[in-house]
Amino acid sequence: MSERAHRAGVEAGSGSGADGQSPLEVLEGARRRFEDADQRIADAGGDAVAEAAEAYRDATELLDDYVDRATGTGRENFKAYVELEGQFDSLVSELPDDLKGREAFEEALDAIDKRRLSESDFERAHEALEPAARYAELLEEREAAREAIDEARTAAAKRRRVLADEISERERLVELGEADLEAPVEELREPIDAYNEAIKTAFEEYRVEMSAHEVFELLERSRWYPFVDYEQPPDDLATYVREDPAGEYTIPELLEYANYSRSKLEHYVSSADELKRRVATQQTFLDGIDADPLTIPWPPGEAGVLRRRVRECRPFVERVADEDAVAKLRSIRRLTTDPEFEYDRLQTAAQAVAQLSPDERERLADGRVADKLESLRDERARLEEALEVEDPI
Repeated sequence: MSERAHRAGVEAGSGSGADGQSPLEVLEGARRRFEDADQRIADAGGDAVAEAAEAYRDATELLDDYVDRATGTGRENFKAYVELEGQFDSLVSELPDDLKGREAFEEALDAIDKRRLSESDFERAHEALEPAARYAELLEEREAAREAIDEARTAAAKRRRVLADEISERERLVELGEADLEAPVEELREPIDAYNEAIKTAFEEYRVEMSAHEVFELLERSRWYPFVDYEQPPDDLATYVREDPAGEYTIPELLEYANYSRSKLEHYVSSADELKRRVATQQTFLDGIDADPLTIPWPPGEAGVLRRRVRECRPFVERVADEDAVAKLRSIRRLTTDPEFEYDRLQTAAQAVAQLSPDERERLADGRVADKLESLRDERARLEEALEVEDPI
């Protein structure tokens, strides 16, 4: 990526370029630059400019290729000079009579029409070609303008994605700002707290009563449930718990045994070294297996999100806890569908209380958030309109 393209990408995130221009202004400027360059080419002869530019590039390439080989007094130098003169003469003779700047090529040929050449002769030939150089420069400027358009379009597209995120963020702020902060959110929090307490207690009992093998099966099953986000055990530990008889011990027992001496441990497992190697090094992971992935976070998500979370948690809760905890989980789901409960109102109020900072509340109250949201939407609309325009390839 060119330095200019990299700079455009960096600037897209902030919404303005190094000179203070917005991505839209940069794109519009690049298009004006291309139009100006294209018009100058049209004024200079259109297609004839390309022919002259190609001839100029061929001529300068010949001079650059032979400048070292054709200067000097040796036989090889003379041979190179003859080759250069022949090729340059052919190039000039094949040029159309009406080619733009044709006289410059004839003068360049005259500059090297000698029996012996020096570097100064090549310099005079380059100087003679200068009138034709402007045609190559015209094409180069148009190509540079085309690249600037491509880079500006990329920066504008990046800015559009940034705008989408900023608009979503402020739309959410506006939504939270419209929340009823006096709503009785405790009516929503109390059943969630009651369920969370029940599942935490039940899981503690589950860890104490069930084998490590059984608990690891629970973790394995959670792979297919995105809302039940248990960390999976390391492969070597999972294999040990699954295949070794020690996996029938509970996790607290394994953690306790890991601290035993090898001689004492031999009374409980077939290989003391194996248990210490697999379990002692994973105490942090084993200690961290708890009920958190099965709890309902506060503030809760939107109704549809909460219903899915409850649906995914339920088979795990049924496996870990008693019917009372399952009933508490079901009651939370019912809250999301009971029109008299007004879940959406309470959930939005809970989100507002938890998420809105004092500064955000102030900006919402005085209208700055709404004004910024309108400005961002307007910028996005103008960017989208600009990006719909087809540019030269």
